Amino acid sequence: MFFVFCSRVVLPCSVEEYQVGQLYSVAQTSKNNTGGGEGIEVLINQPYEGGPGERGQFTHKIYHLQSKVPGFVRLFAPEGSLVFHEKAWNAYPYCRTVFLCFGIQNEYMKDDFFIKIETWHHPDMGTQDNVHHLDAETWKEVEVVHIDIADRTQVSDEDYKAEEDPALFKSNKTGRGPLGPNWQRELSKHPPHMCAYKLVTVKFRWWGLQGRVESFIHKQEKRLFTNFHRQLFCWLDQWVDLSMEDIRNLEEETQRELDQMRKTGPLRGMTASDE
Repeated sequence: MFFVFCSRVVLPCSVEEYQVGQLYSVAQTSKNNTGGGEGIEVLINQPYEGGPGERGQFTHKIYHLQSKVPGFVRLFAPEGSLVFHEKAWNAYPYCRTVFLCFGIQNEYMKDDFFIKIETWHHPDMGTQDNVHHLDAETWKEVEVVHIDIADRTQVSDEDYKAEEDPALFKSNKTGRGPLGPNWQRELSKHPPHMCAYKLVTVKFRWWGLQGRVESFIHKQEKRLFTNFHRQLFCWLDQWVDLSMEDIRNLEEETQRELDQMRKTGPLRGMTASDE
């Protein structure tokens, strides 16, 4: 059984700008969520051919988790099972990311759990339907979630930071921002603008927990998409002048930093609630 929803995130930047901004922000958030024995380990980051989108950049990461999953899962999960592998194929403007759950010593829930995120990036205001070309019967069941990065009500109090609020931020380099109540209406008349269409497919087959875990994943993915893109916009002046060569150098440096940070320091980043 599969659970599917689609998030649409409109942003005040071009599709070309977002390619750099997204990679820069992934590197930064990886560091912000690594420490105290938990976090992200990068195994592979290299070009590929013959995969999704034919060619692009492939990454394989391990997420060492404990505090990042709800308590009711930790009660049922055996020791060593809270390790997630992320495999991502970035064939921009199309990207595919798959999360699988493995144990440290043995594979765990491999056939019963995965999350797949497929993203198309288009220079529009999120007005296209079914950009992933699902069959009509499947698309009819898909929930569409609109994420407004400037809407304070879409951010929890524990996640809110004034320095990461698009309603307050103004870019010194581009003049963009702050984003007012009608920013999307104004943006539609004054490019650049774009939308990230994120299709999330979840398979979780575990008797007694399926409904709760699906609800948790839905809430958590929306939370992650919202916070990530709020940060991306508010970090605009840090990445808008970077080239793809700069980004690849940054990724290599970040990989080395993550290996050290995971072994030292306190826990960092978002923890999970059991709501």
